[in-house]
Amino acid sequence: MAPNQSAPHRLPRSIWALGFVSLLMDISSEMIHSLLPVFLVTGLGASMLMVGLLEGLAEATALVIKVFSGALSDWWGRRKPLAVLGYSLGAFSKPLFALATSVEPVVTARLLDRVGKGIRGAPRDALVADIAPPALRGAAFGLRQSLDTVGAFLGPLIAMGLMLAWSNDFQAVFWVAVIPAALCVILLVIGVQEPDRTHSGPRINPIQRENLRRLSAVYWSVVGVGAVFTLARFSEAFLVLRAQEGGLGLAWVPLVLIAMNLVYALGAYPFGKLADQTNHRTLLVWGLLLLIGADLLLAISNQGLWLWGGIVLWGLHMAMTQGLLATMVAATAPVELRGTAFGMFNLVSGVALLLASALAGLLWDQYGASTSFLAGAAFSLAALLLLLRR
Repeated sequence: MAPNQSAPHRLPRSIWALGFVSLLMDISSEMIHSLLPVFLVTGLGASMLMVGLLEGLAEATALVIKVFSGALSDWWGRRKPLAVLGYSLGAFSKPLFALATSVEPVVTARLLDRVGKGIRGAPRDALVADIAPPALRGAAFGLRQSLDTVGAFLGPLIAMGLMLAWSNDFQAVFWVAVIPAALCVILLVIGVQEPDRTHSGPRINPIQRENLRRLSAVYWSVVGVGAVFTLARFSEAFLVLRAQEGGLGLAWVPLVLIAMNLVYALGAYPFGKLADQTNHRTLLVWGLLLLIGADLLLAISNQGLWLWGGIVLWGLHMAMTQGLLATMVAATAPVELRGTAFGMFNLVSGVALLLASALAGLLWDQYGASTSFLAGAAFSLAALLLLLRR
């Protein structure tokens, strides 16, 4: 049975396979990325400036490539080969981290990893939309996001355990990360069945002006909503810094992201199913209310129930909105421009996240942590009023 002909009451097996592909790659990536800043600074003697420049360059690279990979998948009419290429580059980068004895190989590996992420991101999301029955699209995106997030908290947990067991041997942990990355590529190749070309007729150039004009005002409004949401929600790194400021020991700081991602993982699939049955604007409103609550709790205090309550609400906000926004992109973009649509959405949201994080950092330095979270609550309230007016 072809994936796009699956029974409407059940998600196709290829959706589950894509979810576990994301889980395996996230385990591998987070095993490395949760340790990489410390490895660069303490193991290789890199400066904090170098770490910051590397992360900024890596994320910018991924953002730009996402646009072109999505458009290429539309022109080609194929998504899976680009997803395989992207995940393969990510897997190939993992041994380079383990072999590194200076900063330069780490820079190469990190950029190669982000190039892979940029190549696979938009085609993979478009492939989810192609495979999933329209009535289950929210559940499909929610499931993939949930399994992806399970990997995001399992990776640091495994890394912490191995570092304790192997006396802080970074390279040994990085070698272990190669295993789930390789399994991820194998599962994608043999476990995901791509449907036939999703549209008939001649190939089109998705980035020609006349074709981009076919992305409707409704689609661009979704992009705008996603950007405003992202401006209101800066990087989760500030959650970690808030907890550390409150006296949480360095050994326990990873628990912040583990807790947030656990809530995110548990909620993403149920909220994805709810998106198939509920008005999308209603869910977006509730998602913003959760983010406002999280910001206010984190602004009040950096300890105890205030801190952990804010982290839980932050995770619930992510679970309620991230799969929903992807579902809305899929629903408002023409099928023959779906990859391009996801690429544009990811680019705009990524730029918004960089701006939001820079502003949050500036406010933190100038006026203190509470001001950053109060500003996040103010942006969220503005987004809420804009959404209600529309």
